[in-house]
Amino acid sequence: MGAFAALSQETRLRIVRMLVKAGAEGMGAGAIATALDGSAASRVSFHLNHLEQAGLIVSRRKGRSIIYSAIFPALSDLVAFLMRDCCEGHCEVCDRAIALFAQCTGRPTAETTPVRRNFVCT
Repeated sequence: MGAFAALSQETRLRIVRMLVKAGAEGMGAGAIATALDGSAASRVSFHLNHLEQAGLIVSRRKGRSIIYSAIFPALSDLVAFLMRDCCEGHCEVCDRAIALFAQCTGRPTAETTPVRRNFVCT
């Protein structure tokens, strides 16, 4: 899992989080370096290349700039991989992640959806 190795480094994790927040528009390498407290271009380039090789981000040329964007399907697959086996039948373990997903998508969760129970008395 090259993606996990790439994300295990703090600077690369910060870059991915920045690119997720930037959305499809992405960010230029210079803006990323500035956001990383003015990191050296060579250092930022090293981390960006590592993330691109891991399949988590993609670069594209826009004029004289190189713009980097998160690959959302790859990140989604990574989250799904983590959640698929994390609960082992104990869904309460994933409650926080599920609530964050619901907040992001606007889909209701068990906490916000009333439970209707039908009782049959005999």
